Amino acid sequence: MHLLLLLSLAVSISIVSAFSPPDHYLIDCGTTASTIVDLDHRSFTGDGSSPTLSPSKSLALKTSYPDPNLSPLYHTTRVFTKPSDYKFKIREKGAHLVRIHFYKSEFKNIGTTCHDQFHVSANGYVLLHNFSAPKGNPRIKDFLISVDKDELVVRFIPVDKTSFAFVNAIEVISAPKDLIANEYVISDQNIVHAYETVYRVSVGGVKVTPFNDSLWRNWVPDDEFLKLDDGSVKSYKKLHFDGRINYRLGGASREVGPDNMYNSARFISSLNDSVPKLNMSWVFPVSKGYSYLVRLHFCDIASISIGMIYFNVYLNGNLVSENLDLSSLTNYMLASPFYADFVVGPEKFSDVIRVDIGPSKSSMPHAVDGILNGLEIWKMNNSMSSLDGEVCVNWLESKNQSGGQMSRLLSLTAAVCLLAIAFLVMRRKTEAKDYVGWSRVPVDVSEIDLKSSYPKSAVVNV
Repeated sequence: MHLLLLLSLAVSISIVSAFSPPDHYLIDCGTTASTIVDLDHRSFTGDGSSPTLSPSKSLALKTSYPDPNLSPLYHTTRVFTKPSDYKFKIREKGAHLVRIHFYKSEFKNIGTTCHDQFHVSANGYVLLHNFSAPKGNPRIKDFLISVDKDELVVRFIPVDKTSFAFVNAIEVISAPKDLIANEYVISDQNIVHAYETVYRVSVGGVKVTPFNDSLWRNWVPDDEFLKLDDGSVKSYKKLHFDGRINYRLGGASREVGPDNMYNSARFISSLNDSVPKLNMSWVFPVSKGYSYLVRLHFCDIASISIGMIYFNVYLNGNLVSENLDLSSLTNYMLASPFYADFVVGPEKFSDVIRVDIGPSKSSMPHAVDGILNGLEIWKMNNSMSSLDGEVCVNWLESKNQSGGQMSRLLSLTAAVCLLAIAFLVMRRKTEAKDYVGWSRVPVDVSEIDLKSSYPKSAVVNV
């Protein structure tokens, strides 16, 4: 397993000013209405009156009896029986948030033999493969994509002639500069990744809705992820903070994490003269075969004085940050947010990511001995630029060609994909040979310069 620690050291240009993205597309699919206001008071434009939808054969469906409790975005649907594109002109290249909304409702006028199963790609990345939306609540797939062209193309591809693709809404928004680093130094190579949000968790708090987040994100409570089998959950104290969150240059901005996430936490503290011997633990199921970016959010809203909080951080049982000193990392300011990023490489026998926070050798009695305010986990694309399976975009496209052209193209793209898979397998075998137990590197994050504009990294091989 690779653990790449990337600390949040990007300098925020302005902490107080509201985020104003250069690119900001909010598209409601399946309608010609010029303005649709969702439950979070955002104005969406109907794709029927927007130039983003490329000319194609499609159906615009409207729910006969819309659920009044659902956002108006899910009252209409755009359905495709052939590959179709949404094209977004990009004013400023760089990382973009791409959110795709799905709500499986009634699909009339399509045919009883048809079913929803499709692929979704964007600028060379496979976002979804053989996707079929579950019935019930709306589903939002949340991605972060680096765009180096003047246009972002989101393509919907039905799997075969008996299937169709559909979408209810699409958001394309420029990501803040300090949200995430696009380049990681892995095996001496600079690799730009696409990401899919797998978990976004408010620890110790309630659900945070898009209305209370400057990037319009959902943060869910952490209760279902807590590890309870050792009975120590009774020692996991919850805390809600009514004071002001002190955002600062060099730390996390409001776009990195909202006030309503940082003002709650779970923490460990001693009740007597001894430091408790326990960790807070969370377990998150993940898909095998991918690297994951794990972001941990910290904000000391529990201490009564600076310089009294030290703790260790573990990922899958490995110590990744020892004696983390929040006071020095936040320029000795209480209630000031900070985050740390860790890249967890694919593990052969593990399908979970476990996070542990607990006391360190420097922890003190009658003080806070561990705290966590929030947590995010992003899946990173594999070597085939896919976030969903060992497939590449060319292979998906070849499935929708016809006649001899399809046969020739399929052979060519299949060969390319097989070579990519072979390269991936050989690289993993080579990396496996290099692992010798596990070598701990210095991760005393208190020594890192907070004034730096670039993330510092420390690699742990296990």
